[in-house]
Amino acid sequence: MTAAPPPPPAPPRATMRLQFHKDFTFADAIPLVGYLKALGISHLYSSPILTARAGSMHGYDVVDPTTVNPELGGEDGFRALVAALRAEGLGVIVDIVPNHMAVGKDDNAWWLDVLTYGRGSRFAHFFDIDWEPADPVLHGKILLPTLGSTYGEALRNGDLQITREGKRGGLVVRYADHMFPLRPEDRYEIESVGLEAYDPATDEGRERFHALLEKQNWRLAHWMVAGDEINWRRFFDVNELAGLRIADPAVFEATHELLLRLYGEGLIDGFRVDHIDGLMDPGGYARRLREHLDAVQRDRPGPLADQRAYLVIEKILGPGEELASDWAVDGASGYDFMDDVSALLHDAAGEAPLAAFWAEVSGRPADFHAEEEIARREILDRSFSAQLDQAAQALHQVARLDYDTRDTPRAAIRRALVELLAHFPAYRTYANAAEPRSEADRALFERAMAKARQSILPADLNVLELLDGWLGGAVGPEDQRLLRDKAIRRFQQLSAPVAAKAVEDTAFYRYGKLVSRTDVGFDVATFAIDVPTFHARTAARARAFPDAMLTTATHDHKRGEDVRARVAVLSEIPEEWIATARRWRELAEPLRAPDAPSAADELILFQILVGAWPDELSPDDAEGCAAFAERVAGWQLKAMREAKLATDWSAPNEAYEAAARRLLDGVLTGGDATLRRAIATFAERIGAAGAANGLLQTLLKLTIPGVPDTYQGTEFWDLTLVDPDNRRPVDYAARADALAREETAGAAAAHWRDGAVKQALIAAVLGERARRPSLFARGAYEPLTVDGPVADDVIAFARSLEGETAVVIGLRATAGRLAADGSLAPDAIALRDTTVSLPSQLAGKTLIDRLTGRRLEPGGALQLTELTELSLALLVATD
Repeated sequence: MTAAPPPPPAPPRATMRLQFHKDFTFADAIPLVGYLKALGISHLYSSPILTARAGSMHGYDVVDPTTVNPELGGEDGFRALVAALRAEGLGVIVDIVPNHMAVGKDDNAWWLDVLTYGRGSRFAHFFDIDWEPADPVLHGKILLPTLGSTYGEALRNGDLQITREGKRGGLVVRYADHMFPLRPEDRYEIESVGLEAYDPATDEGRERFHALLEKQNWRLAHWMVAGDEINWRRFFDVNELAGLRIADPAVFEATHELLLRLYGEGLIDGFRVDHIDGLMDPGGYARRLREHLDAVQRDRPGPLADQRAYLVIEKILGPGEELASDWAVDGASGYDFMDDVSALLHDAAGEAPLAAFWAEVSGRPADFHAEEEIARREILDRSFSAQLDQAAQALHQVARLDYDTRDTPRAAIRRALVELLAHFPAYRTYANAAEPRSEADRALFERAMAKARQSILPADLNVLELLDGWLGGAVGPEDQRLLRDKAIRRFQQLSAPVAAKAVEDTAFYRYGKLVSRTDVGFDVATFAIDVPTFHARTAARARAFPDAMLTTATHDHKRGEDVRARVAVLSEIPEEWIATARRWRELAEPLRAPDAPSAADELILFQILVGAWPDELSPDDAEGCAAFAERVAGWQLKAMREAKLATDWSAPNEAYEAAARRLLDGVLTGGDATLRRAIATFAERIGAAGAANGLLQTLLKLTIPGVPDTYQGTEFWDLTLVDPDNRRPVDYAARADALAREETAGAAAAHWRDGAVKQALIAAVLGERARRPSLFARGAYEPLTVDGPVADDVIAFARSLEGETAVVIGLRATAGRLAADGSLAPDAIALRDTTVSLPSQLAGKTLIDRLTGRRLEPGGALQLTELTELSLALLVATD
């Protein structure tokens, strides 16, 4: 009888994130299971699996949380994939989306029911709808800002039509691919007089049609009014994603029933929660989910009954912000580590000259905080005016509760809110009217208040101080708490999307000191950190959340991990880069229109071309350069529109966009290849240092405390750009073939440009983690002493547990410290006289470097010149 496969490790040893969609289904992943196991992955980490909008490439637009997405293979397909994984001892982590659902078309039955029956719908309390907004016209109605023209134009042009839908021929209103159900009583009326009576081609029919529409539980409007008038919470400013009231127990149960059932059956081992800061009560949600998972756990089959669910959350931590310790989660999903390791790769000495150069060329602020404040004010005005009004109205109701504050004008409250939000240093706080403000929240408010006091109108200063008290938690009598709690929640659910849209989706695309420091979750104002700071942050994370996820690339990153690693090299050679960029701007002059693109957009473009230039691409390869141009053009268009300066999504400046594209094409596909060759040559010159950076960040991710995640395809060099570029199909066959060669990372370094060296490093380290799981899961993290000329740029630490020890050594700032032949080998002269003191338990032992296979006998200290093929090592004692 064949023994049952062992259960997957808990917590996961290492995950790989896969993006499922109609062109990459559960069935497509089954043949990869053997490869994942051979690479050392313990858990497949899946994008959302619930039924999403047809054709979704990401799964975050869920329309039915009660079924597994049929486009991915449905529940049967998911079970087949899990069976294949279980047969090899692998587990499954699933991304879930509790914050919102997709709406606006004809595929969300819950939303359509709300449109049909209004407040009387059994799903009316599922969505975060304000049924009594300030505008009395919308009382009891849902604003639907879906029209591409004004309502009057859509009506007169016949864009709105009554049609019969479904098997029973029910009557609905159609606009393009949007469907709006009619109230049942109105359907009967239409049937009685006939559809022709509502023909908008005639004056009489149009008036009757308009009267019919006015009676519905929804009100149609031009899409651009959403920011000012919408009365339901969206995901950021996306009209097709409606916020859920997940704090309502009935909503929680309905949206999690299937996921909990699959977990209970042993088909899922853990969850990553998307955008938890969008929820009314993130901590309460996380604790409730943990309670449900723990309740289900004891009934899981076999040994899985003893494994607690792995639970991490997507949380953007602001500067100095710490993840709450009472949320019952295993940690965040890795953006904090991604930021730390990126900052470690940057040279602080490069910040001042690069900032000055950026400000000179672009005319934009050198200080990121200044750019962020500008963006926050703009986003509040253009995208969140309605939510700002709702928060101001809620606070105005609080003001009316007290005779000392009842004369506080609503407009003044709104102005004070703007100042507070313009300077808020984190996504949100977590106070409520039943508990006092935490120390962490108090610190955030103090920072925001200090800056707001400087920028607010003097006459509104007292109102700002009132806001500080009203938003501070449990203050005042209990009979006031309901209104105060509503005001607090309105503020918190406004500050989070404002931060996301203003910082990540606006300011990050405007600020180009170095694009390697503008990515999701990054503290852009911190350009670089030193080795002791990295050690301290790692040790703090290990104490608080030893099983937190660690990542360097995600489905949401703005540029691939190895693009960032390569661009980071520019911080080591700022003067050379500045001179180079000036020269390229001169060469680009004939390709540039008089006013487009801007100097800022052009300078950012040059960084992207250098960072993402494919290692195998020759500047004389016309076909390859054209393909690269198409990829960069996708990034360029999105970047310019997200920046919202010369063009944007709501009002595209086609002339500007065309000029920017002409410049790009002129550089990459034009007849004069001078600039193209210069860019390729420069990318090649810093390529080895960028690759060394990439290997170092990968090694650190795989060896420090936490659960390392590898995003699909990034086992080879990740020179991708923002989505959809970072979601292109992965050539798994090439990766499987490379892994089958069983090369050491040291051997693969001889042909490092093909990316196999990175995969070999991953396989070697994950193999060591599999051999010594407890060491890497629970071993102590001990920084090691480094002495010598380059000591400040060596990161060295030991992981130790119960007689087992592993030593990790890596060199950063490798520009000028690698061999002159363009290889990844360090320059022995540069590393001379630099030593790493080894743990006493390794003294006198023979060590093996798992990355190269070399055996060493260093004694009590390792000379850095012992590193030959690579500028890093993973040392363990030989058995």
